[in-house]
Amino acid sequence: MTDSDNNILKELNLPADLRQLKVEELGGVCAEVRQYILDVLSENPGHLASSLGTVELSVALHYVFNTPYDRIVWDVGHQAYGHKIITGRREAFKTLRKYKGVGGFPNPAESEYDSFIAGHASTSISAALGMSVASSLKGEDDRHVVAVIGDGAMTGGLAFEGLNNAAANPNNLLIILNDNNMAIDNSVGALSQYLVDITTSQTYNKMRYDVYRGLRKLNILSEDSRGSILRFNNSLKALLTKQHNLFEGFSIRYFGPIDGHDINYLVKVLNDIKDLKGPKLLHIRTLKGNGYLPAERSMTEWHAPGKFDVKTGVRKVVDQSGEPPLFQDVFGHTLVELAALDERIVGVTPAMPTGCSMTYMMKAFPQRTFDVGIAEAHAVTFSAGMAKEGMIPFCNIYSTFLQRAFDQMIHDVALQKLPFILCIDRGGLVGEDGATHHGVFDLAFLSCIPNLTIASPLNEHALRDLMYTAYKQVEQGPFVIRYPRGKGVLPAWENEMSELPIGKGSQLKEGDDVAILSIGAIGNDVTQAIEMLKDKDISIAHYDMCFLKPLDESLLHAVAQKHSKIITVENGTIKGGLGSAVLEFMSDNAYTPFVKRIGVPDSFIEHGTVSELLALCEMDAEHIAKTVCSVVLNK
Repeated sequence: MTDSDNNILKELNLPADLRQLKVEELGGVCAEVRQYILDVLSENPGHLASSLGTVELSVALHYVFNTPYDRIVWDVGHQAYGHKIITGRREAFKTLRKYKGVGGFPNPAESEYDSFIAGHASTSISAALGMSVASSLKGEDDRHVVAVIGDGAMTGGLAFEGLNNAAANPNNLLIILNDNNMAIDNSVGALSQYLVDITTSQTYNKMRYDVYRGLRKLNILSEDSRGSILRFNNSLKALLTKQHNLFEGFSIRYFGPIDGHDINYLVKVLNDIKDLKGPKLLHIRTLKGNGYLPAERSMTEWHAPGKFDVKTGVRKVVDQSGEPPLFQDVFGHTLVELAALDERIVGVTPAMPTGCSMTYMMKAFPQRTFDVGIAEAHAVTFSAGMAKEGMIPFCNIYSTFLQRAFDQMIHDVALQKLPFILCIDRGGLVGEDGATHHGVFDLAFLSCIPNLTIASPLNEHALRDLMYTAYKQVEQGPFVIRYPRGKGVLPAWENEMSELPIGKGSQLKEGDDVAILSIGAIGNDVTQAIEMLKDKDISIAHYDMCFLKPLDESLLHAVAQKHSKIITVENGTIKGGLGSAVLEFMSDNAYTPFVKRIGVPDSFIEHGTVSELLALCEMDAEHIAKTVCSVVLNK
């Protein structure tokens, strides 16, 4: 689509322009926004299906509400592409997820229309409730606050904590549940539609409020009993519809479900309920991938499809035959091998079976594989419960989402020293998803927890060996294996798995001038850097530490006694990881070498390709080589 094809969209720079249109014109806007998303993402990959499903909702929200003064808080931020396009970022959207371009998730640093950052799920209700209460405290009673939640985020515990608190605090929060096959409850046909029309109408709600005020004046109704009246009203509605839902159980006024793709009706309902007092929830039904048949037919495949031909719907898949596999696929296939050896082995993942390749286990052993939804804390404690009863759980969680289960790792796993294996996918810089998704904190926040064994493999063979070792030694306590996103380095990745000694590293190269200590797959970048320096007069020793906890102290004693210059390299935060552990060891043992640490600096790293971000953080092979020269040659 060219700019000339955007007959309406090209004139809409901000939501204020959108609000000048007639309601009848909004359907055309939605069609152009949807096509624009398709055109841009076909050549510049991103999260497609979720945002196609929220086009009408995005347009309706900015049409009805006075944004940015009114706040829209998105959950699962990859639903918000339409929102970005109509809030002043139409042209910039072509740079989506590119280095220095528009980010893939809402971020207040990018636009005042992004009310709250939205990379992780289940946060919108709590954040929006805080905004609503704050607005009331500041006397800004004319400000509307809307929380948009959906795309699986209602399975997160934080969402329910927010719902519970919303019913207990005075606020006028509007929650919109974007239900794209969560099956909260079923439509009840004509009666359901009738109740939506009645309960959202201004006449009904004015009458309802007038009755409430009259009862207050007669001292028949107080604020304390208002909740009882609301619960009675919800019970009556449930009786009529023969339905009940959890939101009414929270004493939150419930409206819906309605068709989230009927833009005219959606606008009408939003206008009818936006000024109602108290917390309320509008349940809309949408179709993920709506308006693009290939995405509608295969929502998972088209969640983030990569490049594709818009007209044919054919994805542009690059031939990867002969290439090294993805670390996630090595994990998935290896887990199936191990599960075949021992029926106690189970697989657990919080809503990421395809992303972490737990799908192989699901196919081979469906009764022993569990997708628990977007619920990382639950995934860990659920796994811990199975471990307590004699099972051997392999719990796979993306590094950035593991942050949400820190307490469970301490209280429910490590404290009891359970036979629990945690496989952390996407460890390190992950690329285009940016700051909310980089998995750079895991080594630092896990290393302080007692009873954990923490390891990170150099390559695919090491990953398989570590998984086998964790299985064989699981009775010794919880075992953590952390690996990066993307490909490994070994096309022939299927080795005969062997048990590794716990807490032992290995020397990959001998040398006298400087010792480089690395952990994980970034050790391959160190190998490349050493190759770059082969013509230099520098003798470099390279050690793969493999284990962060326990550290290989014998190896470190030998290194400290031989080398006065040491470089540590890790794909994680420079504070609290391998480099910090090495410095602590040297201090505790009265060694005084010069130690240069290479890792992610103490800041949040933006989005871009992994290679661009490694260079930005001076962690790629070229910068590692420069650091070696600086340390050894002082230049």
